[in-house]
Amino acid sequence: MTHHTPSRKKHIDLECINCHTRVELDKHVAGCPRCGENILEARYEHNIENPQEWVQQIKHRNPSLWRYHEVLPIYDLNNIVSMGEGSTPLIKSQALGASLGLKHLYIKDERQGPTGSFKDRQATVAISALKEMGVDEVVVASTGNVAIAYGAYGARAGIKLWAFFPSLTPGDKMREAALYGTEVIKITGTYDQTKEIAARYAKSKGIFLDRGIKSVAAIEAMKTLSYEIAEQLGNIYDNGERLRPPDWFLQGVSGGMGPIGVGKGFREMYDFGLTDTMPALGMVQSAACAPMTEAFERGQRVATPIENPGTIIATLATGNPGRAYELLYDYVQEFGGHFTSATDEEAFTAMRVVAQMDGLSVEPATAVTFAGLFRMVREGVIKPDDVVVLNCSGHTLPVEKQILGDQWQRSVDLSDHDQTPAVPEEGLLSALEQMTAQVRRVVVIEDNQDAARLIQRLLEARGSYEVILARNGAEGIEAIRRHQPDLVITDLMMPDVDGFAVIDIMKDDPEMGGIPVVVITAKELTAQERDRLSTQTHHLLQKGSFIDEEFIEELVDKLD
Repeated sequence: MTHHTPSRKKHIDLECINCHTRVELDKHVAGCPRCGENILEARYEHNIENPQEWVQQIKHRNPSLWRYHEVLPIYDLNNIVSMGEGSTPLIKSQALGASLGLKHLYIKDERQGPTGSFKDRQATVAISALKEMGVDEVVVASTGNVAIAYGAYGARAGIKLWAFFPSLTPGDKMREAALYGTEVIKITGTYDQTKEIAARYAKSKGIFLDRGIKSVAAIEAMKTLSYEIAEQLGNIYDNGERLRPPDWFLQGVSGGMGPIGVGKGFREMYDFGLTDTMPALGMVQSAACAPMTEAFERGQRVATPIENPGTIIATLATGNPGRAYELLYDYVQEFGGHFTSATDEEAFTAMRVVAQMDGLSVEPATAVTFAGLFRMVREGVIKPDDVVVLNCSGHTLPVEKQILGDQWQRSVDLSDHDQTPAVPEEGLLSALEQMTAQVRRVVVIEDNQDAARLIQRLLEARGSYEVILARNGAEGIEAIRRHQPDLVITDLMMPDVDGFAVIDIMKDDPEMGGIPVVVITAKELTAQERDRLSTQTHHLLQKGSFIDEEFIEELVDKLD
C-alpha cells in the first residue's frame, strides 16, 4: 500500500484528469489549459503529518464537513461560507432491508442539509472558494438543487447568481432559487443545451462561469461523504477505533461528479493508510436517459450520448456524461461496481415503498437509486451480507407533484394496480392467490427478527391473523405441531435445522404434510434445489422481491 506523506505547508493545485497537467487553483481556470478537459481534481500538499492523529482531531471539531478542511480547496478558514452542512445521519434500514434480505442496509440522509439536498456540500465548497478568489458574480446551469444551494450560499457571501434551467425543471425549484435573489433564466431545451447557452452567456457578459470550479467543488465536496460514512460505519462496527468503508455505495447518476468525488475520498483514505479496502460503486440511471448504463452493458469505456432524454426526472436527464463515465468505468474495473437503470414508473413505486416501509420521503432521483437497489439485489449483484450505503440525496417536498405532473398521471394510474409494478411476479402474494382455503393462523420461521416482525406487523395490520414467530427450524417444527397453522412461511438459511429440513419433516408427517408452505430466501439456489422446492412448496419468494403494504393488502383480499 502506498501511504501519502504530506508536506508541512498546504498548497493546492488542480490536475487535469486527461493529460495530468497541473495548474494553481484560481478563478481564471475554466478547464485544462493544455487539452481543454473540463474535469479537474484538486491535489494537496498540506500539514497532515500523522493521518491517524488527524482522524482523532476531527472527532473533536464542529460537526460540519469543514472539519476536513485540510483536504478541501481553501487556504483561509475565514473565507468559509457555511450553514452547518454535513454530518448527516447514517440510518440503518429496518423493514426495507429485512424485506430485501439485506442485513446491513444504510441510508445516508442528505435531505437534512440546509436547503434539503446533498448539493449543499458542493455549494459550501464552491462559494467559499469563489469568495476566497474574489468572485462576486457567477453563472451556473442547473436542474434545480445546485441553483437552490448556490443561491442560498451565494446570498450569504454576497455573490450574485445567474441560474439557467432547462424547461423540464419543476417551477417550485426555480421559484425557490429566485427567492434567494438569483436571476433565473428558463431554457426551452435539454440540460446539455442549457449548459451550452449558460456558457455562451457567461462569455458574452464577462461573468465567471461555474464550470472548472464546479467540477472541483463537486468532487471535493462529495468526498466528504466518504469520510463521514467511514467514520460512522467505524463507530458502528469498530467502536470508533478505525475508519470503515462500506462494501457498496449507491447513488442515482446524471453527470457523474457525485460518485467520482465519493471514490476520490475513499482513495485518499486508502492512500493515507487509514483504510485497507475500497467500496464498490453502484450507479443507477433513469432508463429513459441511461448512456452510462448502456455503455457499461456493452463493455464500452466511452458512452454514446443520448440527444433527447425521455425521463421526466430532470435531475437525471444528462444525455452526454462525457469523460465522467470513463472515470467511473475505470473505477469499477479497478475496485468493483455496477451500472444499472430503472424506469420512471419503477422510481415512483420505490418512492412509495421507501416512505411506507422506512418512513423516508425522497425525491425522484433517490427513488431511482432505490429502484436500482431492488434490481441489483434481485440479480444477485449485491449479497445479503454486504454493507450497503445508499445516498438519499433530497426530499420530495414541495416539488413531487410538479416533477410527476400530468405526464406521470397519464402513464401511471395509481388506482390501477395492474400498472404499478410494486411486487415482482415471484412474490408471496402470487403464492397465496392460489390458496382457496381460509388462512387465519400463520407460523413464520425466520432467524432474521426484523424480517419476521415485518411480516407479522403487515399481516396483523390487514386482518385478524394469528401470527406465531419461530426463530429457527426446530422451534418452527414445534410451533407447527402445537398450533396446526393454516400456512407456514419459512426461510431456508437457518442454523441447525434449516428450511429444507423443516419442509422434509413436514412432508413426512401426515398431520403436517397438507399445510401450505411458502419459502422466502436470499439463498442463491441451484437448479436441483429449485426443482426440489417446486414440488414441496406452494411458492418461492427469491432474493430481490419484497413485501410491502400493498402486497399484504391484496393478499388479504385474496384470502377473505
